[in-house]
Amino acid sequence: MTDVEGTIMTEDLLRTPLYREHLALNARIVPFAGWEMPVQYAGIIEEHKAVRSSVGIFDVCHMAEFRFFGFEAFDSLQSIVTNDLHKIDELGSALYTVMCDEDGGIIDDLIVYHTGDLEYLIIANAANRQTDWDWITSHLPEGVEAVDESDRTGLIAVQGPQALEVIASLAGEGFEPPARFHIAEARLDEIPVLLARTGYTGEDGVEIVCHADHAVAVWRLLLSFAEVTPCGLGARDTLRLEMGYPLYGSDMDRGVDPISAGLGWVVPKAKTGYIGAEAISRVRESGPARKLVGLEVSEGVPRHEYPVLHEGTEVGKVASGTYSPTLAHGIATAYVPAELSAPGTELVIAIRRKEVAATVVRPPFVKQTSLSALSS
Repeated sequence: MTDVEGTIMTEDLLRTPLYREHLALNARIVPFAGWEMPVQYAGIIEEHKAVRSSVGIFDVCHMAEFRFFGFEAFDSLQSIVTNDLHKIDELGSALYTVMCDEDGGIIDDLIVYHTGDLEYLIIANAANRQTDWDWITSHLPEGVEAVDESDRTGLIAVQGPQALEVIASLAGEGFEPPARFHIAEARLDEIPVLLARTGYTGEDGVEIVCHADHAVAVWRLLLSFAEVTPCGLGARDTLRLEMGYPLYGSDMDRGVDPISAGLGWVVPKAKTGYIGAEAISRVRESGPARKLVGLEVSEGVPRHEYPVLHEGTEVGKVASGTYSPTLAHGIATAYVPAELSAPGTELVIAIRRKEVAATVVRPPFVKQTSLSALSS
């Protein structure tokens, strides 16, 4: 059946507006965060390489979208997230941040967009939609209007070195893409959308925000270009891990503070008064006992929860792990004691019945992408 806002639902798992498009493309569908999502179409490595070399598109309609409006919206959100919203005083700008509880544990990581006078759009992880909504709204004064727009919003990521060329072709003459980490209105073949110059792959590109009713039309427009490859969750995961981008539930959760998770850069030292500030300050001052590090292995594929060893003793477990199609070897993240976190430290990962040498490295694992070229 379909709810009033357009999200297709089954008894147990939700389906995005693009679900039938995935079936038509012979996608392999798997459960993910309460949704039926495509994990791959032609194959994870092929899709991964398409994004690194050309352009890939991803259905991310499962993500949560919340909008907040009012004279007190800025101050309220400033007290909830760790990063400093003064950085996005400019209309249309955006920032990445985390949201923590009083103990400094990470409730979720978010992108906050300044979408209008007194108005902010937050995009959050699908699995945390209800948790995030309850947490944020419970800390808002009555004067702030809050709307959960997730069910009526479509979200499609267009990523790769040729992504903006495709978007420009659809947007028509005079199109200027938004700057990195900015959002702007546009029309793609006359369909009204918001284009956010953000992504989760390490490549340049945009995330298209549209009404759920327009998602199929936008998806088909994008696929009308020969250079565009539909990509599933599998490639999204390998791409983000090559960049060292964290995944909630694997690399961070309520039991981890942002300093230990390597996200101190979204917690400005000068900012105070937000939820969890005192706990995070204590960790920063004393130094974290454990740190999230990158690991490279020469053989085998490390996976989530595989043991990490030092001198025969288990010192941690793999948080995220995969085979890197770009580097052609295994990569991983893991929480290890701070004294073992320096780049170059030699560790071991137990991959099934074999112990494999692993070296601590500083992410990103892949240094050269269209995004790194943009910022150099």
